[in-house]
Amino acid sequence: MASILEMKHITKRFGPVVANKDVSFSVEEGEVHALLGENGAGKSTLMNILFGLYEQTSGDIYYRGEPLNVRSPRDAIDRGIGMVHQHFMLIPAHSAIENVVLGYGGNKEVLDLKAAAKRFSEMADRYHMNIDPWEKVGKMSVGQQQRLEILKALYRDVDTLILDEPTAVLTPQEVEGLFDVIRQLIAEGKTVIFISHKLPEIMAICDRCTVLRQGEVAAAGLEVKSIKNLNELAHLMVGREVELVTAKTPSEPGEVILDVEDLNYINEKGIHVLKDVSFQVRAGEIVGVCGVDGNGQSELVKCLTGLLAPASGRVELLGKDVTHESAKNILDAGVGHIPEDRHKMGMVGAMNLRENIAMVDNYKEPYSTKGFMHWRWIDKHSRELVQKFSVKTPSIMEKAINLSGGNQQKMVVGRELSRETHLLIAVHPSRGLDIGATKYIQSQIVEARDRGAAVLMVSTELDEILEIPDRVLVIYGGRILACLEQAACSRNRLGLLMAGITEDDEEQPA
Repeated sequence: MASILEMKHITKRFGPVVANKDVSFSVEEGEVHALLGENGAGKSTLMNILFGLYEQTSGDIYYRGEPLNVRSPRDAIDRGIGMVHQHFMLIPAHSAIENVVLGYGGNKEVLDLKAAAKRFSEMADRYHMNIDPWEKVGKMSVGQQQRLEILKALYRDVDTLILDEPTAVLTPQEVEGLFDVIRQLIAEGKTVIFISHKLPEIMAICDRCTVLRQGEVAAAGLEVKSIKNLNELAHLMVGREVELVTAKTPSEPGEVILDVEDLNYINEKGIHVLKDVSFQVRAGEIVGVCGVDGNGQSELVKCLTGLLAPASGRVELLGKDVTHESAKNILDAGVGHIPEDRHKMGMVGAMNLRENIAMVDNYKEPYSTKGFMHWRWIDKHSRELVQKFSVKTPSIMEKAINLSGGNQQKMVVGRELSRETHLLIAVHPSRGLDIGATKYIQSQIVEARDRGAAVLMVSTELDEILEIPDRVLVIYGGRILACLEQAACSRNRLGLLMAGITEDDEEQPA
């Protein structure tokens, strides 16, 4: 096959930081080409150059054999290149269809939104992605927003589609649905550049792969079918041996830390989102919550952390009723929270790393005394945390927004794991992390359990759910459909329960 894209000797500098160094990258037409590397390896930067968000410091780009000079994403789209970003490029106050047509109104003076919505719905049906074109983005779940981003790119008739961590918020069923979409796109003659940290996905869907390491090419254009196993692929990506299984001993549960009884939540539309949810989490155990995104996980966590007020029910922390306590009081009571959206709830992009690390506990010892900040201690603590969690940054004075998504996640996770907590609520803790960072974070969560903390871990990653928790709650339609011991969990059983199919349902005649 002929090359549709050639990026030759690309270098990109941000001040003293070299994000890409002499990178050459070639993609053949009609293939799925994986771009791999650790967090901060330069993958997203390289693709942002191709999409017109950045301009390379040096180097040349050729598309369909002709020089490609893009100064904006609109230029890239006009040339047939689309991108689905790791961090959503959506306006929450606008509807799905308004986001899709924004900047893509064509040459008509009057935009026919109804016609656009009709075309959008037909495309959504075609690719099996159920999105209401009139739904406000701010009311959508994270998974729905991800699907909207994919449809937005496809709506613009691109020939080459860049997918930057497209499965980070999708369930296994949704991932397979996305793979069907990718296969359909390839059959239609399109080309896909696929960025992912999930190694089984690379092996399942990609034809060739290029590996970046510390901004440079470590391997170029490898045939994926020639790679023997996941261990070899992990070694290529991180440059060292990676333990793919997290070490974990049987749990020894102690006293009840979190007690949730008959919790109900009704949203502003009057929809009964949580229905009589009851469960307990004990000291020294990890309880996993899995389910298809949008079945009440987000609202459950927000009710537990004081971000939403439940309609009824009771939440107790160490025997104390905290049902209607503020988020601040709940954090002060010894709760750590790794949120589902690090940008909205986990960090302030304009603040530097040390400020973000000190943000949660800045008003108390050892961060401050009577309002006076202990910056020397904070700096030392921040540097230790950055080193321990391998956060790649020029310094702790770097603004958080300048870090890659994976390094932002490691900063937030590291901050919460370093706090002294009785209960850790971890929502998608490994989202956007490479395999090495994922296994380290998982090991740290297990260590927190072994120190006596209670852990509630929400994840749509079946591999993570099958490996890390001691017990698993399956949520469907706002109800806890099952509570399983880890030994009773299997991929097939959890997948069916996540789809709302119980063992009784399976026994019913067709």
